[in-house]
Amino acid sequence: MKKDFSLRNGKAMINFTAKYCDTIDKLLESNGFKRVMLSYLKNIRKKNSVIYKYITDSMVVSGNEILVEEIINLFKLMIMVKDDDIIRLNNKYEKILSDKDRFVDFIEGLYSFWRKLEKYTIVTNQQVSEGYESVSFIDANTEFVKLVLNLYRRIEENILKVKPNVYRQLPVGGNAGLILRNISWPIPEEYCSLSNIPFLDSIMLNLPFITYPKKNTRDGYFTECLENPLEHCNIVSDHWFCYPAKVGTLLAYIYFHRDYMAHGVTLCNLFEMARENECTNKKPDLIYIFGARDDFEKPKTIFYDDIKNNIMLGYVSYSDAIDYFGYMKKMALTLHNLVMIKRGCLPVHGAMVNIILNNGKTANVVIVGDSGAGKSESLEAFRSLSEDYISDMTIVFDDMGYIKLNEDKKPLGYGTEIGAFIRLDDLGPGYAFREIDRCIFMNPDKINARLVMPVSSYKDIIKGYKIDMFLYANNYESVENHREEIEYFNSTSEALEVFKAGIRMAKGTTTESGLVKSYFANPFGPLQKQRETDILLLKYFDNFYETGVKVGQIRTCLGIEGQSTIGPKRAAKKLFYEISNLK
Repeated sequence: MKKDFSLRNGKAMINFTAKYCDTIDKLLESNGFKRVMLSYLKNIRKKNSVIYKYITDSMVVSGNEILVEEIINLFKLMIMVKDDDIIRLNNKYEKILSDKDRFVDFIEGLYSFWRKLEKYTIVTNQQVSEGYESVSFIDANTEFVKLVLNLYRRIEENILKVKPNVYRQLPVGGNAGLILRNISWPIPEEYCSLSNIPFLDSIMLNLPFITYPKKNTRDGYFTECLENPLEHCNIVSDHWFCYPAKVGTLLAYIYFHRDYMAHGVTLCNLFEMARENECTNKKPDLIYIFGARDDFEKPKTIFYDDIKNNIMLGYVSYSDAIDYFGYMKKMALTLHNLVMIKRGCLPVHGAMVNIILNNGKTANVVIVGDSGAGKSESLEAFRSLSEDYISDMTIVFDDMGYIKLNEDKKPLGYGTEIGAFIRLDDLGPGYAFREIDRCIFMNPDKINARLVMPVSSYKDIIKGYKIDMFLYANNYESVENHREEIEYFNSTSEALEVFKAGIRMAKGTTTESGLVKSYFANPFGPLQKQRETDILLLKYFDNFYETGVKVGQIRTCLGIEGQSTIGPKRAAKKLFYEISNLK
């Protein structure tokens, strides 16, 4: 980003490297302040607001640009003297200052408009004139917040002639601060359009971080294409950023357009960020292009197996239809799974947890299931019951992992993410608020509201845990009519009949509804490579039975009306009982 300030689609980007304001005068004179003021005036004019009529009637000028300059000149006076003195100095401000209540409403409206923007402060690793880099980035953000608050309070105090007796330290600075770095890596000719895009080096989050994407569900599947989609798109590097992610043990360069900045920043709560020395001169295993403008007739959600360059490439077109974090997360995991299938590992859509009970018994449990089947809800049930039953619990993966055989042909489970992308409704009452200082919230006021929060450490997800129980999350059958919460299968064929069918009752996490199926409950890689996955399923399930892994299903009852809370807890208690009786 070369500009000192950018404002587009409700997202403000403040480039501290290009210009850093350390005084109120500099802030008022800045291009950013003028852009925000102009946008606010256009906003209230569009609404035909009485405030806009008051401002334009009071300041008789032609055009909003000149109006902005006049208001800024008035603000400069107001930070130094009270309104009565301003009128004595220049009587052209008499009319606008005669109605103090209306003028305060204007100030409050501008302040509220600024606060509601998604705001990102940026520093790059190259010094630029008037920029800010030599002092701590965190200090820079702190001082910027103080500067904005000071401007707001001094103007209101000088118009009202009283100081407030309640000070609210509202989040008026950046929602997130970014330090960017230019990384050199061996870019193949086909990817040269990505060469000047800066990498995220550090992120400072001001939590809770609440975003409002245009979509709240994901639709359809990612499909394979047979040619590199980068040939059909136009990438303006100044509008793009790259998040270097460690997706499991794979290195991924996730490129995203600035209009999807909230999704790009949210990645830091989901995937471990790769450091500079892990990226420099390193070709990634995965590349993901999120939000490219292209010449395709319809928006694309596709992947391309670039065998020539040994890169698995994901591609999603610029569109309001993909403005949902699920597209960012699931494509990254699809690319990971496709590589793992090629390497002979079995991708698993589900959850894995290491449980140590209060009685000392321990087990590593994998629960397989597609979106809404109950895997995350089961983990939440474990957490809610932990005081009575669990001594310690480590989440290996919350949504996607993979299985690999060690040198002794024993199956080990590995994770891909350090965080969880969770439905707000699936958490216990009050839990999200207790964890509010760690969460990124998405559309918290809507159906399928989500949050992203860290749940594991990177060392834990790549450690490799032996598997004791491998269970399918059955959310559609009740535990009546002699059915139990946990049922074991006697053979590979019996087990695969259930696991490969991937039946679940849809819960509104996608656009599906009712009783649906998905191959091996995993439409993120295995579905696209069924022939190869069939071979792996036979290999790994035979191995489960040979090595003593207990294979079965756990009835979470999540899709049964009235049992979405009690079902997972009942299943969790049964699981604790089964662990206590493991040999």
